[in-house]
Amino acid sequence: MSPETIFNLHLILGYVAWLLCFRAYLLPKLKSMDQAEAHRAIATLHSFRFFGLVFILPGVVGNLPASFATFAAYWDLANGVLAILALLTVRIRPLFWLFVVAFNLVGVVDLILDYYHAVRVGLPLMAGQLESAYAIPIIYVPLLMITHVVAFYLLLRPQPKVVRAFAEDAERERGGFVPGLAGRRL
Repeated sequence: MSPETIFNLHLILGYVAWLLCFRAYLLPKLKSMDQAEAHRAIATLHSFRFFGLVFILPGVVGNLPASFATFAAYWDLANGVLAILALLTVRIRPLFWLFVVAFNLVGVVDLILDYYHAVRVGLPLMAGQLESAYAIPIIYVPLLMITHVVAFYLLLRPQPKVVRAFAEDAERERGGFVPGLAGRRL
């Protein structure tokens, strides 16, 4: 089998394995959580995207085309910083939601453009140049893309009334604002 075929097979099977895992275990858990908590969990995973800088770290990967490595590294860093900002602003909900949307938009654009650049520079043919970073596109990237899709799904789906009622009860106990009560403090 050619390196290109092996790389593409690994990539496809990485998506299949993560989709099966998500369907069975992670998505039901995320859907049952408070929306902000579910997005915190996703942001926590994405906060490690600073790791993408490994593509430009001498001695870790082989001779990757600079056009691919530099773009992937810095966009991953930007995405990781946005996810960290989401985590740091979780108590300031308008900022938290802004950063949640930002890191998911930037993350999806980054991954799609990384795929484009990878195909353009022939990365599947030179997959061995990834050396120790080979696991990133095979194991980590499918998980990242799937969590971005799940994040948008969670953002766009209406919250069940039971979840909203539970959240309102919890907010009442804390003495906070409750949506639907004209923002009055309880």
